[in-house]
Amino acid sequence: MLRGFRWQLLALIAAALLFIAALVNRSDTGPRLSDEAVPQTVTAAEPTFTVAPTFTPNPGILIQPETTSAEIATFREAVTGTVQRLNPLLANPSEHDVSSLIFEGLTRTNAYGEPVANLAQHWVISSDGLEYVVTLRDDVLWQDGVPFTSADVDFTMSILRAPDFPGDPDLGAFWRTVETAALEPHLVRFRLTQPLGSFLDKLRIGMLPAHALAGTPAAEIGTHPFNLSPIGTGPYQLEALRTDNGGRVSQVDLRAAPVFRQRPEGQTGYAIDRLSFRLYPTFNDALAALSGGEVDGLAAPSSMDRSALLAAARPDQFEVYTTLAPTLGILIFNWQRDETRFFREQRVRLALETGIDRTSTIERRLLNRAVRADSPLWPGSWAYTSDLTWPPHDLSTAQFLLETANLHTAPSDEDATEEASPYRLSFRILAPDDPALVDMLQEFAAQWSQLNLNVTIDSQEPTVYQAKLKSGDFDAALVELSLGDSADPDIYAFWHQGQYPDGLNYGGVDDSNISEILEKARRDPSGVNRTILYDEFQRDFVERAIAIPMYYPLFTYVTSTRVAGVQLGFIGSPADRFQTIRDWTIQGG
Repeated sequence: MLRGFRWQLLALIAAALLFIAALVNRSDTGPRLSDEAVPQTVTAAEPTFTVAPTFTPNPGILIQPETTSAEIATFREAVTGTVQRLNPLLANPSEHDVSSLIFEGLTRTNAYGEPVANLAQHWVISSDGLEYVVTLRDDVLWQDGVPFTSADVDFTMSILRAPDFPGDPDLGAFWRTVETAALEPHLVRFRLTQPLGSFLDKLRIGMLPAHALAGTPAAEIGTHPFNLSPIGTGPYQLEALRTDNGGRVSQVDLRAAPVFRQRPEGQTGYAIDRLSFRLYPTFNDALAALSGGEVDGLAAPSSMDRSALLAAARPDQFEVYTTLAPTLGILIFNWQRDETRFFREQRVRLALETGIDRTSTIERRLLNRAVRADSPLWPGSWAYTSDLTWPPHDLSTAQFLLETANLHTAPSDEDATEEASPYRLSFRILAPDDPALVDMLQEFAAQWSQLNLNVTIDSQEPTVYQAKLKSGDFDAALVELSLGDSADPDIYAFWHQGQYPDGLNYGGVDDSNISEILEKARRDPSGVNRTILYDEFQRDFVERAIAIPMYYPLFTYVTSTRVAGVQLGFIGSPADRFQTIRDWTIQGG
């Protein structure tokens, strides 16, 4: 039947072949996709270079023509450590510096450490403080162009609360107490098992894209390829990873994210188009790179490195920025040990506080490393009280306090067989093996000797120090307290009665008034109420001499003079140095 149409079929086949040939010829001679638009891995004898998947723009986004490397404003920073996973749920300190620019949380902190809306638009808190209904922004896109929704929040929380979550066990344990429900595409409800005033601060944790990780069990999230090709909502996105000959990541390159530029907060500023994080095995290696002009910025990871960084920062080449690190050095007393039960006596603690000159000693022994602390909270925080009244250094007052303290205790049988001590009191201070800190404590011990007190220093290397601290094997101890990545002033874990012996109340502080205030402040979601409670806590802390605040370590950040606009305010973690990166510029870049 088809025989009569044979010639028509032949003509149709011939036309199709000609059309296909034309398409092939056009693809060979016409314009091709740029190398930047196609994920690829280049292998060579030199370090490998992996290009991350780039953003696929929505219609209407202006794509700027490619520029030469000399025309691109690039900020280069030296980082000590390793980068294996750019995932906000799993990041180590080095990775956190980078991932903080790629990912965002529902909230962020302002210049005073207060939580403010970020990916969230606003929220409503129930009267009992157990339920938070959060409305999400509807103008946020992931860096691959997919809209951000409540499904992403729900997915992120499902990873965090999974029994086999491979990250920080404490982080997972907390989120397993929180129920999450995606009510609408831009509406999420959180239900807590007990009120927690710092919950909004918890929502700063970076969100993960559900569409990129759907179906991935929590146990496998740590090995997923996403960790080295991340997709976030932040101001910068991954452009490339460079590895050394051993296959380790040696450099992470970021570029300004086009989707972020669409948002109101991204339409101005962000003059630095590229960020290059260069990884070094030691701080000395990073310092050499800064001195040699290989990088534009370096932060001192510890107070001990600060001196070396300052010595290398020549005024004609570098700008030095300093703020207080989110750490408090404080002398705590062991309230629970039988041998030091005298520390439970308030007059003894007040005598020890009054009997030393903290100001001059700290200024001399910790010069360029720390400043004197006058509160158990951190300056710059919204909860910090700046007008606390500390008793002045006065040996006669200290002597009177000791003479009138209730130190009459029945001697034990063991004590009766020993020769009576010529000293009024004797105790040892556990300290890290840090020469400057040991010298500071030795000077305090000499000052206390004028009160007929016998004080010695027990300095230990980190492992032994931590073991003794956690087991309560000390009379008194110099500790550095930190809230980790949190900017919230919730210090319940350090001073509440219930946090001994299994919490961070290492000395077993047993003050019911202090504990009651901290418990109220921890449970109240109202910032106004918490401010009042923390003010009361700080004043009672000073009056009762619960412990003796010693110093706040300084956080130092050095940049090349070609970088302008850098500002450091209150920081909850070192990554917060990038909070003002919107205003940074590179001169000549």
